[in-house]
Amino acid sequence: MVQCEMCGAETSSPTTVEIEGAELDVCDDCADFGTEVEQQSTGEPSTKYSTGSSSDGSAGSSSAGGSSGSSGARRHDMFDDMEEVVQDYDERIRTARESAGLSQKELAQELNEKASLIRKLERGASLPSDSVQSKLERKLDITLTEGGVSDTEWEGGASTGEYTLGDVVQRKDS
Repeated sequence: MVQCEMCGAETSSPTTVEIEGAELDVCDDCADFGTEVEQQSTGEPSTKYSTGSSSDGSAGSSSAGGSSGSSGARRHDMFDDMEEVVQDYDERIRTARESAGLSQKELAQELNEKASLIRKLERGASLPSDSVQSKLERKLDITLTEGGVSDTEWEGGASTGEYTLGDVVQRKDS
């Protein structure tokens, strides 16, 4: 007996269906949620997850890896350009407010925000929204952001220039 990968029910004859782009072995009740995938009959035993151990799979993965890793650099995405709120934003807000001689309530009134929001920000319990952040930066003459993320520390990796799980994971037992 096999468990349905969708509802967990025991089934003796699972059906492989595609649901939202994923292939799942499901029971007859859950098969209606997706499109049935026709099984390919090959000489080799079929596994759900490719390990790249077959000659066809390794050739395909090496050519795909070679094309994406040929530039030797990580792809640029929109998050690289985003500025991040500094980790000590709570301390910066508190010290700037105190040096300006303002109470939390007075600062909140001048920013047209609630005093509870200022308290949460100074405790580090909440991140400032973009509008509140710009108000705080203007009023207190502080900077709460730092430049985009730099991934220079992740330059090592596999010989293809791509990263593997082993490049990132730190084992607890070693």
